[in-house]
Amino acid sequence: MRIGFRSLESADLRLLHTWLQREHVRRWWTKHETYEDVVQHYLPAIEGRQPTELYVILFDGLPAGFIQTYLVSDYPEYRELVGVEDGVAGVDLFLADEQLTGHGLGSETLREFLRDIVFSEPATHACVADPDIENLVSIRAFEKAGFRAVRQFLDPTDGNRLHTLVRIDR
Repeated sequence: MRIGFRSLESADLRLLHTWLQREHVRRWWTKHETYEDVVQHYLPAIEGRQPTELYVILFDGLPAGFIQTYLVSDYPEYRELVGVEDGVAGVDLFLADEQLTGHGLGSETLREFLRDIVFSEPATHACVADPDIENLVSIRAFEKAGFRAVRQFLDPTDGNRLHTLVRIDR
């Protein structure tokens, strides 16, 4: 299977909304219940008004999920929460079809995204993510992609749920 990425466009927001309603996604991505919520949250980045880069994951050219990256330093409250230095990117992703999870595709997607997108920026020397401590499938995917668990923390933006900070250095 060939993995690729293309920038998320405003025309993709209906599809993204549909994906966000799927049970295996909604369990971990709970903030975007209505289409209007999705537009309000993602359109500013699509239009370049927020510094997060949004992508559609492609498997053999077909939309298969969502992935985003950002410099942690662009989000001071989050940076303080996770305690990382300059030059660290963040990444979040999901595969849209639950049947695709648990087969190594998430890890391979992460490896390719890091190589092609995140670490193509010379100033970026590390990448972090913060899956919910109960999201064992996600934590395992990050570990298989080369990330290591750094610590756990309570996320006040997520109902004070416990998260695992994972990190990979270039």
